[in-house]
Amino acid sequence: MNPLESVRRRVGETIFSRVAGDEGPARRDRIHFSDGPRRFEPGSAIYRVHSDASMFVGGIRALLLQSMHPLAMAAVDAHSGFRGDPWGRLQRTSTFLAETTFGTIEDADRAVAIVRAVHERVRGVAPDGRAYAASDPHLVRWVHVAEIDSFLRAHDRYGAKPLDASGRDAYISQTAHVARALGAADVPETVAELEQVLADYRPELEGTPAARRAARFILVHPPVPLTLRAPYGLLSAAAVGMMPRWTRWPLRLPYLPIVEATAVRTSGVAITEAIRWAMGSGPPRRD
Repeated sequence: MNPLESVRRRVGETIFSRVAGDEGPARRDRIHFSDGPRRFEPGSAIYRVHSDASMFVGGIRALLLQSMHPLAMAAVDAHSGFRGDPWGRLQRTSTFLAETTFGTIEDADRAVAIVRAVHERVRGVAPDGRAYAASDPHLVRWVHVAEIDSFLRAHDRYGAKPLDASGRDAYISQTAHVARALGAADVPETVAELEQVLADYRPELEGTPAARRAARFILVHPPVPLTLRAPYGLLSAAAVGMMPRWTRWPLRLPYLPIVEATAVRTSGVAITEAIRWAMGSGPPRRD
């Protein structure tokens, strides 16, 4: 193995281990090897997207885009541990995605019930005086559509085997089941419906001070050791490169289209390939 390949593999393994956590291997085995029927089978669209390394880029984009809704951001800012325990929150989120995608129906439904119980306790008043509740179907839907739009766009650009048009619609339809279980209403089932729902939210979105603080935390002061700053920077640059142009100024994100179309995309491919190697070809197979 040449030195460059060795470095790429170490970087991929390190990033993957931070997201998975110390209990990652045991948790993965429990999710993938527990006996019982699954809602989604290997080869399904949701399985392909959520098992790909492009999720690391999509996850960062999702956090940035979700922060554009003032009420959703107020709930995160007041109740989430994303600054005090960012890796723990990331690990819990990745576990939820794994359980609802790859786990047994029983485990998936239990994971949804736990999140819904947490949402019921998250209530407050935003800085603009409006009350919010994490269980509000409108906010649950916003978090969902911002997330799946980010995951799908990242998979389109950096996925090992991007989906075709019917596969992309299937992904939206399959993820809709989880969103409805979490309490979302009027959930999109196709890419066209997803784009319309995102457009409908546009008048509600803005770059609040809390959203800009979150963006700085995610992009400028990330909770990563010095050894991971460079590769994390590649992931975050790839995520910013996929953000809608209209979000750039409200969140104070850079906009360098020529650089994003060349250097950022090239580096994004390199880092996702490194993480993909660390993950293997995807989730372990159930024999």
